[in-house]
Amino acid sequence: MSVGATKPSMGILNLEGGEKRFTLSRRAASEGLSFFVKHYWIIRWDCRDEEPYMQHVVPNPCVNLVVEPGKTLIYAPSTGKFSYPIHGKGIVFGVKFKPGGFYPFLRRPVSSLLNRPLEVSGILGADGSELEKTILSMDDEQDMVRAMEKLLLPKLPPQDDEVLRINRIIDFVASNREISKVDQVCGHFQIHIRKLQRLFDQYVGISPKWVIRLYRLQNAAETMDRRLPVDLSRLAAELGYHDQPHFIKDFKAVVGCTPEEYRRWLQEQ
Repeated sequence: MSVGATKPSMGILNLEGGEKRFTLSRRAASEGLSFFVKHYWIIRWDCRDEEPYMQHVVPNPCVNLVVEPGKTLIYAPSTGKFSYPIHGKGIVFGVKFKPGGFYPFLRRPVSSLLNRPLEVSGILGADGSELEKTILSMDDEQDMVRAMEKLLLPKLPPQDDEVLRINRIIDFVASNREISKVDQVCGHFQIHIRKLQRLFDQYVGISPKWVIRLYRLQNAAETMDRRLPVDLSRLAAELGYHDQPHFIKDFKAVVGCTPEEYRRWLQEQ
């Protein structure tokens, strides 16, 4: 399914502008893998006659297995913006695991992967160069998905109920813009804050506080991406910030610029 500007950006900043340079598709996982895998994604571009373009992404609380020439690795969620240069001609294939969905494959805290990408061979039994030759040489996206699932299905771990609990918690945070504190999550799900923190360290890789922050700032960026008049003070209040300076500080920490600078950058695109 090709994703246009009216589809969820899932953290891709200025998706409308980006899709002038690349195509992004997302493919559903098969029934056997859907407990663990959110979807597969494929990005293609041919910009050989254009200036290089830097695509920025606010991360989701998901582990990604990324297949790209010379850099096939498994990445934990991060707490800052990720930037990818789009130039020449290329293709990247990815597996986005559900929040917590990679832990049953890993069996150690996902936080141990922060800033330490994992080689795919220990999980899939095939090294990165093999995947690149097999998957990136295919033209049909569904063939790519089938090739990846052929490797994943024999490695399938038992389903873990904690993955379901984590996804309920993260869905709650993502769909309620007013959630601004971890205490609100603990109260709703009747879970002690230390238990929640340990659970996220083990299964997600980043803290519940960071998950809340990332979704709030993703909401803010998506609102500005629509290029409609936005009162930044009102937006900050809607996202649960008690004052605009706190909102500006968080936005800059994750996105790399202030909300006003981001809005100006969008106008230039």
